[in-house]
Amino acid sequence: MFRLKPHLLVLLILVGCQMDKEQSMISADTTDDGPELQILKFNNPGLEVDLGVGLWASPIPMDFDGDGDLDLLVSCTDVPYAGTYFFENKQGGDIADVVFEKPVRVGEGIRNVSISHVDGEPRILGPGLEYERFAKQLFNQPVGIFDANEILKDYPKRRFSQWQYVDYENDGDIDILMGVDDWADYGWDEGFDEEGKWSRGNLHGLVYLIENRNGKMVNTGKLTSGDGSPIDVYGNPTPNIEDFDGDGDLDIICGEFVDTFTWYENIGSRENPQYTTGRQLLNEEGLVVMDLEMMKPTAIDWNGDGTMDLIVGDEDGRVAFIENTGEVKDHMPVFKQAVYLKQKADDVKFGGLITPYSVDWDGDGDEDLLCGNTAGYFGFIENLGMDTESGTPIWAAPEYLKADGEVIRILAGENGSIQGPAERKWGYTTLSVSDWDGDGLKDIIINSIWGKVEWYKNIGEANEPKLAAKAPVQVDWTEGSELPKPAWNWWKPTGNELSTQWRTTPYTMDWNKDGLMDLVMLDHEGYLAFFERFTNGNGELMLKPSVRIFKNDEVGELRLQAKTHGGSGRTKLTFTDWDGDGDLDLMVNGKNIDFYENTGTVDGFTTFKNHGPVTEQRLAGHTTSPTTVDWNGDGVRDLLIGGEDGHLFWLKNKN
Repeated sequence: MFRLKPHLLVLLILVGCQMDKEQSMISADTTDDGPELQILKFNNPGLEVDLGVGLWASPIPMDFDGDGDLDLLVSCTDVPYAGTYFFENKQGGDIADVVFEKPVRVGEGIRNVSISHVDGEPRILGPGLEYERFAKQLFNQPVGIFDANEILKDYPKRRFSQWQYVDYENDGDIDILMGVDDWADYGWDEGFDEEGKWSRGNLHGLVYLIENRNGKMVNTGKLTSGDGSPIDVYGNPTPNIEDFDGDGDLDIICGEFVDTFTWYENIGSRENPQYTTGRQLLNEEGLVVMDLEMMKPTAIDWNGDGTMDLIVGDEDGRVAFIENTGEVKDHMPVFKQAVYLKQKADDVKFGGLITPYSVDWDGDGDEDLLCGNTAGYFGFIENLGMDTESGTPIWAAPEYLKADGEVIRILAGENGSIQGPAERKWGYTTLSVSDWDGDGLKDIIINSIWGKVEWYKNIGEANEPKLAAKAPVQVDWTEGSELPKPAWNWWKPTGNELSTQWRTTPYTMDWNKDGLMDLVMLDHEGYLAFFERFTNGNGELMLKPSVRIFKNDEVGELRLQAKTHGGSGRTKLTFTDWDGDGDLDLMVNGKNIDFYENTGTVDGFTTFKNHGPVTEQRLAGHTTSPTTVDWNGDGVRDLLIGGEDGHLFWLKNKN
């Protein structure tokens, strides 16, 4: 095997661990000081849920325990769940029916990790290196196979590179296929014109062949297809090279940054591959797609039928099986749609960047959870009663909420994200629940990736909620005035719409104690603001334009977010009497949750003092999201935190 000099190996390891503005591999801090956060468990033996880890699932399907059947390892690099997890297959038999065991953390989380099979043996690669004796050593024995910086230096704006062994030209030695993405043309912020059209470039995803020439690995450049132009998909190519159509030569299927797969048929030979222009994988239902973004596909004969399937990690930590039917139609293998794998329930999880709100949603007297997430869904997690051993509830599996008969999903689409069309499959939903229209039923008020504050009216009954179609929250703006919005948003609100900063909690409460539900949230410039509710001359409930009645103990008006463009918003908050002194304190996302003490109200202005995080454990790379719970009925609200990784963390209020 080709081996690098030690100093180059160190460089490669650093390259493999490179971070970007949206991702972090820093694991949760631990401390003996302060209160302890407890990850929330389902407490529900026999329950089955979607198999998942934290954010950014990199699947490694293999027989990890050597018992003759396929297990699954999944590596993720988020906060605080970073690690590589073993999901054991104890059932054997038809893998389509397998419910995997609860995850066991077996090692650190590694980005850009992939599996190749050489002569039937699993080989685990990272950028320019192989992790030898992986089943026993995991990531502790890296060996250099190529100077990755020779290629990666040309792509300083990248997120991913995927490496795979292959005998490319059937000459008996092992070459390397490598995919890398390039964000240089895409840029990031300020990419939309006034009509919402993207004015910057696309993401690029390129594939390189590194050929083994007499034991020396040589970069032979980008692979081409069709008219001779380079293979180029929409970011994160994750190339898989196998005989997918069963004709004896090796074809390529690439993933991308969003949700589709591109097929490159080999119309040359096994010894001299030539690829057609890429086409997106199709079946009778349309495009073969993933539910979310940032996919990581891995080719393997998962069900043992002799055809190469795909096992695909999704951004939210779930892993899906995409079955190759063995049928070939119009020179393209036919794959089924993604089916998400199942595991025995352990830690409560709902996607990524979960935004919980605790409320008795089904009217049975206990507190359930309604939650948003990165994928733009809202989930109902039903409280089934208390688990006396843990002191926390027994939970049902999450169910997607529906409105007007359809599953709710808020998506950015081509131009709803400040950060461009690459984020079109994200929604970043957040919510609060209250009787917004005063009819005695609990409604849902939401914000999302769009920064539009909207609501779903409950048209059901107290113990059987039913949601009508979404409608905008109404503000009585001054007639003829330009409606406020973040300066970097290309779109303008109309009518009585409320446009504020994206991904921020729309917290509803009767702040002024007049019997009407008000709104407290960030305004378009990032200040915490009060939108007072009133009844207009036509008897309609409306919000007044915002006023900044909240002050910072040190610097005047309370501005919770001063960043602009993509760094704006993202603020999650709740109010509760955290210190037990009889007034409402403010709890805001941070390293975990920051405690802002209410130090008093003078002349209608309420001042808060930030005491910093409630504990030392780190739960956030992007953000956390707080709500409060009283599961034991003692009248004291405890803290429940939605983590970066889609899990929930409970903190007993000892104040």
